[in-house]
Amino acid sequence: MAKDLNNLIQIHEWEVDEKRRKLGELLRLLDNLEAQAAALEDELVREQIIAKESPEEAGYLYGGYAETVIDRRERIRQSIEQMEVSISEAREELREAYVELKKYEVAQENRERRAALERNRREQVELNEVGLQSYVRKKLAG
Repeated sequence: MAKDLNNLIQIHEWEVDEKRRKLGELLRLLDNLEAQAAALEDELVREQIIAKESPEEAGYLYGGYAETVIDRRERIRQSIEQMEVSISEAREELREAYVELKKYEVAQENRERRAALERNRREQVELNEVGLQSYVRKKLAG
């Protein structure tokens, strides 16, 4: 029976590891999106400086660029929001998997503790029996 529980523990450990990896990947994707947003803002600042230096060219080029940046900024923002929701869900799944794993680990520890107590009790009974037999032999011999 204990072996069955160990198998369940291994399965749940694997599930926790998988959920941990999934969460890590989502966090990396979020970092990537945030880096894209920061790079876009840096690019926008550079383009604004260039537009100030060449107002004749910027008059008709910067407007289209600004619209594109606004659109990209909004798409990145939406992606970040979606990723944060996914991360929150992944954290909850990981928490639930961890709680489930802990249930099996605690049950296994309880089984092992009860088995150890039973072994100790049996050993004590055997030692008491040996001691009693030794006492009886001495009494009969003496």
